[in-house]
Amino acid sequence: MYHLNGDEIFISATDKGVCYIGSPEEDERDMAKRFPTAVLEKNPEALKPYMDELAEYFEGKRRQFSMPADVKGTAFQEAVWEALKEIPYGETCAYSDIAEKIGKPAAVRAVGTAIGANPVSIVVPCHRVIGKNGAITGYRGGIAMKEHLLELEKVNCNS
Repeated sequence: MYHLNGDEIFISATDKGVCYIGSPEEDERDMAKRFPTAVLEKNPEALKPYMDELAEYFEGKRRQFSMPADVKGTAFQEAVWEALKEIPYGETCAYSDIAEKIGKPAAVRAVGTAIGANPVSIVVPCHRVIGKNGAITGYRGGIAMKEHLLELEKVNCNS
């Protein structure tokens, strides 16, 4: 569990890396829905390296994550998630840009669905994807959290 402004963010990892990062509105039940066969074990010591990197990010001291991730999805989802990792800190792009990047320019809605399925938000920076018109659109952690993350990066890019 990581604390952000008094709110808890649920973090889960396997022996291969972080597999889930929730939002203040999510908890163990949300993670369990994604991984119904997983056996949950509380181990704050094992999660400490992940929590430390998140803390550094929220303090403006980290722009890239080095933590390993253990995420699985369809080939399409994984292509989208890889493209998300290429969006530079402090910058944004549109869903259509991601669709173009993965060679599926007509798959904008599918890209949005794949982004919504991203189990490790923040580390795979889905918050950096906005509407083509610049609108802040859906985010698993809620629009307020997406706006907070974008503002955090904007401020730390300018400092």
